[in-house]
This record gives sequence, C-alpha cells and structure tokens, in this order.
Amino acid sequence: MSATIRHDWRREELLALFELPFTELLHRAASVHRQYFDPAEVQVSTLLSVKTGGCPEDCAYCPQAQRYHTGVEAQKLMSTEAVLAKAKQARAAGASRFCMGAAWRSPKDRDIPKVAEMIRAVKALGLETCATLGMLSGEQAHALKAAGLDYYNHNLDTAPDFYGEIVHTREFQDRLDTLSHVRDAGMKTCCGGIVGMGETREQRAGLLQALANLPAHPDSVPINRLVQVAGTPLHGTAELDPFEFVRTVAVARIVMPQSMVRLSAGREGMGDELQALCFAAGANSIFYGEKLLTTGNPDTERDMALFARLGLRPMPVEVEAGTVHADIVEVPACGQAA
Repeated sequence: MSATIRHDWRREELLALFELPFTELLHRAASVHRQYFDPAEVQVSTLLSVKTGGCPEDCAYCPQAQRYHTGVEAQKLMSTEAVLAKAKQARAAGASRFCMGAAWRSPKDRDIPKVAEMIRAVKALGLETCATLGMLSGEQAHALKAAGLDYYNHNLDTAPDFYGEIVHTREFQDRLDTLSHVRDAGMKTCCGGIVGMGETREQRAGLLQALANLPAHPDSVPINRLVQVAGTPLHGTAELDPFEFVRTVAVARIVMPQSMVRLSAGREGMGDELQALCFAAGANSIFYGEKLLTTGNPDTERDMALFARLGLRPMPVEVEAGTVHADIVEVPACGQAA
C-alpha cells in the first residue's frame, strides 16, 4: 500500500481500514511503516513532570484533577536548579531531548518567564526541549519559542463527537486553537489521544480522522490506552479489546505515515505479545522508565529484554552537533501520557 500524505480523510475510509481482516490491516500498516522508517528501530522516550497535581479541569481520565480523590498531592512548580539537575542526568544517560510537563489548565502569563528560564537552561546543555503546559495563547507560544522550545504536546484526547462525554471544562476547539498557536510560532507538535474510555469504534476512527486532517500531521502521535485510576469517573470502564487497540495503532500508522506513533500510557498492563503486535502494526516509539507521571510503566530492564527478543533497537537521533544518542527524554501529558 503506497503511503500518501493526506489531510482529507473521511471517517468512512478509516472505518473501512478498521474493518479489514486483522492480518491484512497489519500487512498494510507494516508496508507503510517501511516506506519511512526502519522497522527494527524504536524511539525511546522518558518523562519529567515539573508541576504535578492540582489541575482545575475535569478530564474524566485524569488523576491530577483536583476535584477527584486519587491520592495525587498537588505540588508546586519545580525550581530551575532542580529541573537542570534532572536534565544533566538525562544528558549523561545519552538523552538528546528533554521535556517538561505541568498540570495546568493553561499557564498564567507570570508562569511563562519561569518556564522560559528552564527552557534556556536546558538548551544551554545542548539538549532539545519540549513541554506540555495546557492551553497556550499565541503570545505565550511565541514567548516559549523565543526561549528555545522545540516541541509542544497537546492531545486531542478523543473524537469531537465524544469529547463532551470526557471533558466539560474546555472545548475541543480550544485544543485546536492551541495547536494552531504552536504551529504558528514555529514549534513542532506532539498530539494524540486516549482509547478505551467507552468510545465506539466509529469514535476511535473519528479521533484519528481529526489528527490526520490537521493542517500538518503531528510529529509524534501518542496512542494512550486508558489507565484506570480509582477516584476518577472512568474507573471501572470496560477494558478495550487488545486487538482493537492494535487496530487503532495500525490505522494511525496508515493515515499519518511520517509521524512517530507512540505507545504511551497503558503499557504496564500490556503483555509482551500485545506490545509486539503493536510494533508489527507500525508503532515505533515508547515511553521508557518506571513511571508515567502518576501511573506505572514497564521498567527499563523489561523493555530492553523485549527489544532483544524481538530484534529491536533504540532509534538513534542525530542532534545539531552531529553526535548520535539512543535515548530521548520526551513530554508528558495531563493524567495519561504524551
């Protein structure tokens, strides 16, 4: 199947892909994957939360929302010195990119200089920078770009016609507006969603349609499998069929062939076999490390053992200095992952 870069996908086209026989869908996705990527390479990412908990929004999946009783305690924004210490550790471990996430609805204008200071400090180490801070105004996006921010994460979460079932404190259009501000400022985007929140297959197709029809495909597309946290409204939701999750990954690969498709939240509950199917379906990025913000993640030894069994290797990343690193420090998102 030839990989055509399109921004005019119709939902019925995506549903037709979802409905293909499983092996045929994986074949098509793997064929597209090979046109742009080495199928034996996986981008490896880790997370740092610079401000955890206390978010005023009501996202039904999120343990960081202050209105839910999940055991997550609100913390203040980390100091630049503490963030810089973590960035130095990441660089020493071979990282080329360092990202900062804060559980805000949106940063206040007075917060931007503090985050900009962190960005400049991390850039001075020779690292790429990325962040997720919630909604941004155009002025805030340009200020972050001026400070040296390279990437910004802002997920759509779910399809436009299911969004109102999950979030009531902001509109779907608000998310699109922030992504527009980020692109206009010249930053790259990381944007995906969460599946297994009680949506239908048609609505999963709707999420991927909304992502694929953005003016530019996201550079990274995180596919989160809902992590159910006691105290959140979605705790107790029926779990998504594993093969349906793989189908979602495969369709994402086909409709956004140049994007990194990232296995994000939910990997702790996935067996090695399910993860292997996702890699076969075109996933080529994972979060790495023992914790994703407030939820668990497979430990690094398990990940490396799985890579060895599957013949996979961390994707090398060339940075401006011309050196090559195997690990990337990437961006978290509110509640789930980026």
